[in-house]
Amino acid sequence: MTLVDLTAITDVDEPEASWQERALCAQTDPEAFFPEKGGSTREAKKVCVSCEVRAECLEYALQNDERFGIWGGLSERERRKLKRRAI
Repeated sequence: MTLVDLTAITDVDEPEASWQERALCAQTDPEAFFPEKGGSTREAKKVCVSCEVRAECLEYALQNDERFGIWGGLSERERRKLKRRAI
């Protein structure tokens, strides 16, 4: 009988969990990162400026087409503009 190597299975998700666990937003009020329409994004962006995983966060949002919230220091509108420029 062979044992399944569970580390091979769990390592797949580890890099994603790693950056999310280090993200400063994980330690702050999530409401700031998902303001109501017309609400201020200032507080969320202030947190993002000093976050060590800002680039990973933005990359995740762009790859997964996140449509709501502040990701990597950018609003949904700013991410759309960034995607259009990249095309």
